[in-house]
Amino acid sequence: MTETRGKGRTVDAIDVLRVMEMIPHRYPFLMIDKAIELIADESAIGIKNVSINEAHFQGHFARQPVMPGVLIIEAMAQTAAVLVAHTLGKEAEGKLVYFMSVDGGRFRRPVVPGDQLRIMVRKERQRGNVWKFAGEAKVDGHVCAEAVITAMIRDE
Repeated sequence: MTETRGKGRTVDAIDVLRVMEMIPHRYPFLMIDKAIELIADESAIGIKNVSINEAHFQGHFARQPVMPGVLIIEAMAQTAAVLVAHTLGKEAEGKLVYFMSVDGGRFRRPVVPGDQLRIMVRKERQRGNVWKFAGEAKVDGHVCAEAVITAMIRDE
């Protein structure tokens, strides 16, 4: 992967260790295991392998575990944050990306242990340090959730 800035710069895949260099999230709140098909300033796909060993399944719901919808939205946001870091380059890595809004959130079907979430985010626009993304999460090609996310990158 080249570290130069530029629209359209493509990377096939980055593993979880590289993801952790790019965004500050850690277990138990790191919601993506890798990112694939990153196209700078355009789009990315995050991969989340859903495991019964995750803490939220202890209480949501014990007899029929379902991944909370807000965590699916968080996975979209983390995938978008990786795309921002990829687009802006090394100087943006590790910076915080804060939610500003979530619009049009829809949950279409449950996500359960054993599923693999493919989280697709596409940049809609950017003004200064504010970015807007359309996100969609799928399992086996079926849409599970979708939302439009607006976020701000901070220097903190």
